Amino acid sequence: MVSTKGNDPQHDEEKNDVLRSTQTIIHKALEKLGYPEEVYELLKEPLRLLTVKIPVRMDDGSVKVFTGYRAQHNDAVGPTKGGIRFHPNVTEREVKALSIWMSLKCGIVDLPYGGGKGGIVCDPRNMSFRELEKLSRGYVRAISQIVGPTKDIPAPDVFTNSQIMAWMMDEYSRMDEFNSPGFITGKPLVLGGSHGRESATAKGVTICINEAAKKRNIDIKGARVVIQGFGNAGSFLAKFMHDAGAKVVGISDAYGALYDPEGLDIDYLLDRRDSFGTVTKLFKNTITNQELLELDCDILVPAAIENQITEENANNIKAKIVVEAANGPTTIEATQILTNRNILLVPDVLASAGGVTVSYFEWVQNNQGYYWSEEEVDEKLEKILVKSFDNIYNLAQSRRVDMRLAAYMIGVRKMAEASRFRGWI
Repeated sequence: MVSTKGNDPQHDEEKNDVLRSTQTIIHKALEKLGYPEEVYELLKEPLRLLTVKIPVRMDDGSVKVFTGYRAQHNDAVGPTKGGIRFHPNVTEREVKALSIWMSLKCGIVDLPYGGGKGGIVCDPRNMSFRELEKLSRGYVRAISQIVGPTKDIPAPDVFTNSQIMAWMMDEYSRMDEFNSPGFITGKPLVLGGSHGRESATAKGVTICINEAAKKRNIDIKGARVVIQGFGNAGSFLAKFMHDAGAKVVGISDAYGALYDPEGLDIDYLLDRRDSFGTVTKLFKNTITNQELLELDCDILVPAAIENQITEENANNIKAKIVVEAANGPTTIEATQILTNRNILLVPDVLASAGGVTVSYFEWVQNNQGYYWSEEEVDEKLEKILVKSFDNIYNLAQSRRVDMRLAAYMIGVRKMAEASRFRGWI
C-alpha cells in the first residue's frame, strides 16, 4: 500500500507542530536522565494558561476586541520569565511551546526562573502608535493578577520593543500604586533598562558561533555567513559578524533574500532597513528564503521563524555549522539529518539564550537599585554562555547525542529537581 502522508497537509502540520515536537524531545531527555513518567506529565504543558479579551477603541471610533495569552510553564525554580509578541499568527499552542522553551533556556544558563510567554493576536504594522499603547495597557490590566516582579516577568519579543515595555511598566505601576521597574525587562535605560539588552540575543548567538567555529577549526575572519532574518537579532548579528571580519554573503527578510559571494555591504543595508527589518524590497536581484538556506557557506543562522529547515531541504544544506537564532527553525527530522551529515547544530534554546540572560541582569539591577556598565554586562554574558555551550557540547559528546537533546537534558534537569524537592512529584 502506498503511503499518502507526504501529500497530506494535516499530517505535515501535525509533524511540524512546535508544541508536539518540543514535548517529544522533553520526553526523550527525561528518559535519558532516568526520570519517571509523572515528571513528563508535569512538564509537558504549562502549569497555567490565561486567555484574555482586550477591547480597544481604534482611531476611527470603532471598538476592536483582541485575543491575548499568557502561559506560565513551571515556577518550581522561581518566577516565570518570557517575552510578549504582537503577531497576527499567535496561537495558544505556540505560546505554550514558547513558554516551555523559556524554561529550558533558563535551566541551560542556570537562572532562578521558570519559563513564561505571552502573545496578542494583532498586526502592529497596521496599527497607530496610539492604538498600540491602548492595546499594551489593556493587556497588562487583563493579566495583572498573575504577573509581577516575584511572579512572572515579561519582556519584548516579536514586534514589541522598549517603548511597549515602558507603557506596560507604567500601567502596572499605576495599578500597583508604586514604581515597579522589576515587573518587566527590555525597558528604556531611563526607566531602569539594562545596557546591552537590545543586542543581547545577537551577542549570545555571536558567542555561540565563536565557540562552534573553534570546535570545527573555522576562522571567523573570512568565514562565509548566511543569516535568514534581518529583524532585531538578525541585523545586530550581521553587524557583529561583519565587524569581526566574517563575510556575510546572504541575508533575508519576509519579502526575499540578498546574496553576494564577495560579501554584502552590511552597514549600507542597516542604514536602509525599515523599523520592521525589511530591506530587500529596495533591490531587484533577489532570491527566495529557500534558496538562501541552501547557499554554499560556512555558517548558517536561521534568525526568522519556525520550521525553516525540514526533512525536505536538510540534505541540501551546505553549511558546516548551523546556529539557531530563531525559535524552532529546524524540525526533529531535519536535526537528525544534519547530525548524520556531521553538520554541527547549535540549538535555539542555547544560541538565543542571550536575551533572557541579560533580562535577568536587568531584573537583578532593578531589585538592587545599582546599575552596571555595558562592559560589565557583556563580560558576564560571555562567561555564562561559554560555560553553557561547553556543558552542552561535552554532554553531547559523552552521551553520543545531538546538541539539541543534550541542551534539553541540561535545561529540564533543574525544573525536575526543583519540582521533586518541593514535593510536587
